[in-house]
Amino acid sequence: MKHLKLPALLLALVLLLTLAACKPAAAGPSQSPSEEPSQSAPPSAEPTQEPSPEPTETPSSVEHGEIRLAVLSGPTGIGAAKLLDRVDNSPADLSYGNYKYDIYTDNSELVAGLTKGEIDIATVASNVAVNLYNKTDGGVQIIAVGTLGVLHILEGGGGDTVHSIADLAGKTVYCAGQGANPEYILRYLLRENKLEAGADVEVVFADASEISAKLLSGDIQYAMLPVPAATAAIAKGEGKIRAAVDVTEAWDALQNGSQLVMTAVVVRTEFAETYHDLVEHFLTDYEASIQYVNNNVDAAAELVAGYGITPSAGIAKQAIPQCHLAFISGSDMMGAISNYFIELYSIDPAAVGGSLPDDAIYYVP
Repeated sequence: MKHLKLPALLLALVLLLTLAACKPAAAGPSQSPSEEPSQSAPPSAEPTQEPSPEPTETPSSVEHGEIRLAVLSGPTGIGAAKLLDRVDNSPADLSYGNYKYDIYTDNSELVAGLTKGEIDIATVASNVAVNLYNKTDGGVQIIAVGTLGVLHILEGGGGDTVHSIADLAGKTVYCAGQGANPEYILRYLLRENKLEAGADVEVVFADASEISAKLLSGDIQYAMLPVPAATAAIAKGEGKIRAAVDVTEAWDALQNGSQLVMTAVVVRTEFAETYHDLVEHFLTDYEASIQYVNNNVDAAAELVAGYGITPSAGIAKQAIPQCHLAFISGSDMMGAISNYFIELYSIDPAAVGGSLPDDAIYYVP
């Protein structure tokens, strides 16, 4: 029987090891799904069958309570200065107290952010708003107008010969904003005054800083600039540069049923559909900001300069009254800006992205 002793011993060892393997480890968590999770797990954690899929897009920051706001420097952003100040210093004074904002210097940066879903609400040039709407198949909506006309015809060299658009006949006018609102506005005003760009008035496009430098040096005599660039040129000209024509007043004098709307506030359509209440909160806060800036010019000028929206408080103080800041929303906004787009389209369809937008571009609660 000796030849059976080794196998019997091996069998006993196998049984012993099997029993040890089946016994749960004393130090580790239970492997049974019916058992409670270990105390080291978060109280809200629940067992799942499989991990959640990774998000395919950057989630909206509003899931964390933020409205991502983008403000364009210059006249487009002046009306938002008090809103930004309240975000930084007194959020309790806002209708909605949790914004994340950035200030940009170029419309293209805002377009990129809106297109990628990185920005929820933005102040942009009105023609940028309609172009973006057409290019994204309705990806944005206009929720408010914040600034009417901010353009001025300037006369340098101490001259006093131009007092209306008609007086530009035979003159050379330098203009900033080729392919944008300023170009189409000037062409429209010339046409309505029986003048043609190129034939009756030579229009030269250049950067605003270059135009200002040429005005100051006396190299050119007539120019169209927006505030605060126009304001700064007049201040530096020490009496040799004057505001000859307020372009907004020239537009209004035509009584064409439209308003000169140069700034539009847009929201991503998806954001507006999902977070309607937050859009309404923003409109309340933005309207309050514009009212503050209009009614408290000295204090607002300090804020505007502090945020780098204009070069200095002195320039901001002079520019604010010339910006025609206004808050228009709802059906009033729709009527004002839709007729403006019609006039731009009559000059060049490219001004509005090739076609007039349908009514879905307007956020009207």
